[in-house]
Amino acid sequence: MPPGSSEPRDMPPVLLADALAAVRAQLSPPREHEIVPLAAAAGRILAGNLLAEADLPPWDSSAVDGFAIRAADLQGEAATLRLTGEALAGHPFPECVEAGQAVRILTGARLPRGADLVVMQETCSVDGDTVRVPGGRGGKSNWRRRGEDVRAGAAILPAGHRLRAQDLALAGAVGYRTLTVYRQLRVGLLSTGDELCEPGAAREDGQVWDTNRGLLRALLERMGCQVRDFGIVRDDGREVEGKLSAAARDSDLLVTSGGMSVGREDHVRSVIGRRGTLDIWPLAIKPGRPVGLGDIDACPILALPGNPVAAVIAFAAFGRAVVEALSGAAPGSLPSVSLPAAFALRKTAGVRQFLLARAQRGDKSAHMATLCEKQGAAALSSLAEAGGLIALPEDCEGVRPGDLVEYVPIDALLA
Repeated sequence: MPPGSSEPRDMPPVLLADALAAVRAQLSPPREHEIVPLAAAAGRILAGNLLAEADLPPWDSSAVDGFAIRAADLQGEAATLRLTGEALAGHPFPECVEAGQAVRILTGARLPRGADLVVMQETCSVDGDTVRVPGGRGGKSNWRRRGEDVRAGAAILPAGHRLRAQDLALAGAVGYRTLTVYRQLRVGLLSTGDELCEPGAAREDGQVWDTNRGLLRALLERMGCQVRDFGIVRDDGREVEGKLSAAARDSDLLVTSGGMSVGREDHVRSVIGRRGTLDIWPLAIKPGRPVGLGDIDACPILALPGNPVAAVIAFAAFGRAVVEALSGAAPGSLPSVSLPAAFALRKTAGVRQFLLARAQRGDKSAHMATLCEKQGAAALSSLAEAGGLIALPEDCEGVRPGDLVEYVPIDALLA
């Protein structure tokens, strides 16, 4: 829709793959970076490749509790060696292991100079200041070489990576106290519609409680966004335009629900036409067709459907990619499995359809994909009980029992 146009016009639905490709090509993250303590970096997006500042492990170290010796002292036969000291984690043995000597060593302790073999303590016997070590060690040295896990200077995490707990452990292990990350995405969130009121408030005739803002806020915050809630906007073109324009001034992204169809009171589309451009609308997905991506006053806007299940599916299928691109996160693929269908279904070609589903054990104990009973765009009870979504591709025209279908766990979609 060209700038200044407020009237809806028929537009062919955009295939989901084409829409995702456009998002990755056109959207870029804020340029601002910040340095945060390692302990505060979970969920943040790395702004550059992370290189190891030290070897891991930082020195040769024992992998077991036992005795550090020279392999030449065994020569395949048992030997009695003189104990000359011990090496503990954090307290290395300061001298060199000489021929005929052994050093008691604990897991994680630095391997003493001169030693090239650690024999597990349960295979040895100690008598005073000597230790009897069996022969036939089977080729295991039982110690970790310096840098065998990570070498200093190696790339350990790529730019755009969303940091997880295990990533922070790795970064700390190679010497990092702080990390450089993208600034968090600032998202302005609002719902539209005269029929909406705040959850728990007294409802007038014809009103429903607004569930979308709470749901979308939780999803956005789980993706690391700073969310500012602009509340509910009535079906008044001037009010919608004023609230969206105000929200755009301090936001990196606007997320709305409702007002994107072709009805008389669908004002969000009209405002986008007057204040910016509508680049993508509608999507060839079901449910969630009336979803759009454009801008208002140069601020990107993700406009989702008003029905809550449709809004969630549109966000999971398309909105996540918008947030990732603007946050600086590398595009990721969602984990999915192929499961045999326990249902039959007719489907319209040309549309990617999503079904609320569960994975359940069948008669032969193998998992099968079953449908939730209610599949409507507003069926929140099914959304709450669903274990995942079945994604049927555009060229699919139906499913028969036993056909393999793509099943995506709901926690992966809505994380």
